[in-house]
Amino acid sequence: MVRIAVEPDFVHPELKSYDHWVPWKAEPKEDGDGFDKVPYDLRTGFKASTTDSRTWVSFDEVVAAYVRDGWDGIGFVLSSGDPFTGIDLDGVRDPGTGDLTEWARKIIDTFDSYTEVSPSGKGIHIYVKGDVPSKKGNGIEVYSMKRFFTVTGVRP
Repeated sequence: MVRIAVEPDFVHPELKSYDHWVPWKAEPKEDGDGFDKVPYDLRTGFKASTTDSRTWVSFDEVVAAYVRDGWDGIGFVLSSGDPFTGIDLDGVRDPGTGDLTEWARKIIDTFDSYTEVSPSGKGIHIYVKGDVPSKKGNGIEVYSMKRFFTVTGVRP
């Protein structure tokens, strides 16, 4: 399931400056159709909350745990305590060639912001500053709080 490894050195420095980080594991969905990326609290070993900052850690802590303990990846929790909105474009990238769909390239170019490849290699995450209502549809998801985004540091 997970194909893209995290490249910590290439994660945007401003994201790194917030203590909004969690490790995650790929866990089978209950219906057996694929995997969910489940965030965890490094301090307790239980699932992390996207609304409880006590379950989040610093970037350095999450990267150390990712390297040391073999987590599937790391994620950034979007909340009212940061200026970011995450835009998730699903199924827009060919993982073999890196080619992007035309509509995804237009969105990326329009925002001209920090953009990276999702762990599957098939999607794109864009981080912009601003607070917008959550939206989901047509292969695009937009969140500014109560959600975590997986982070790879791999640029498209």
